[in-house]
Amino acid sequence: MSDSTQGRADRRIYIDKQSPKPYHALVQTSEAVRANAADAGLDRGLVELINLRVSQINGCAYCLNLHTGAALRAGEATQRLGVLPAWRDTELFTARERAALALAEATTAPADSAAQDTAYDAARQVLSDDEISAAIWVAVTINAFNRVSVMSRHPVRRPPEPGPGHGVSI
Repeated sequence: MSDSTQGRADRRIYIDKQSPKPYHALVQTSEAVRANAADAGLDRGLVELINLRVSQINGCAYCLNLHTGAALRAGEATQRLGVLPAWRDTELFTARERAALALAEATTAPADSAAQDTAYDAARQVLSDDEISAAIWVAVTINAFNRVSVMSRHPVRRPPEPGPGHGVSI
């Protein structure tokens, strides 16, 4: 990295810390969206699949790290997480999950109206209006968080190594 590039990278601010009021409003929105998703019948695992797929598209390492852990805690299988970028090419996802993922992708790339139409048509076959709305709100919200983290360059750090007595015994 050149000196001029390094200087610019060092000047990045964490916009969530610099302007906490809008960030807290976004957090409150996220909490409302999470409750709405649950009320609509979207389970936590599906919400996390949407969060992960959108974060993959946006290249948000911070959110990928955060939501991979959340998906695992929600009971998501590592195999499905590993193939999520190619979900269309597997039979590992249900029709409901596929519809929600397509809506999430269409929400993330809104200029592709053909993808929006296709996603809506598929969603109408397997999701209720409440579920469609909830899935889109989840995608909208994680897109916003992705932009906060990407523009702030929130770091992803390695977890601490386990100390003595916390590793695998032989």
